[in-house]
Amino acid sequence: MSDLRTEFHFVLPRGYVDHTGTLHRRGTMRLATALDEIAPLRDPRVRQNHAYLTVILLSRVVTQLGTLPMIDTGVIEEMFTSDIAFLQELYRRKNSPPEAELGEGNYLCPACGEQFPLPVLAEEPEGVLLGSGLGE
Repeated sequence: MSDLRTEFHFVLPRGYVDHTGTLHRRGTMRLATALDEIAPLRDPRVRQNHAYLTVILLSRVVTQLGTLPMIDTGVIEEMFTSDIAFLQELYRRKNSPPEAELGEGNYLCPACGEQFPLPVLAEEPEGVLLGSGLGE
């Protein structure tokens, strides 16, 4: 049996208020797949406004929120910005390589298990946050 966790529980800082006034704070996010990050790029809403990538991506990986029957882009669009920021950070942490286990500056090859040092960039290009995974 694998020790890999693919789902993570969370509590939103403010919470989502649905159309009946019910507050939903507890939820679950799963690890993202390659398709989760690729598919939204085909969406015309992302082509019009690249920031919408975050909305679509979160709607794909947040699998539960309170008693809501499903999570779609409409739910994510109506969340408070502080909750979106919280989910973005959770996404980044859970979908990034586990550097704490490897030591700073190292990468573990998922295919062979060998450790490699990460290349160090002199500086990041303006407006790009490398390694965030969300919105790239």
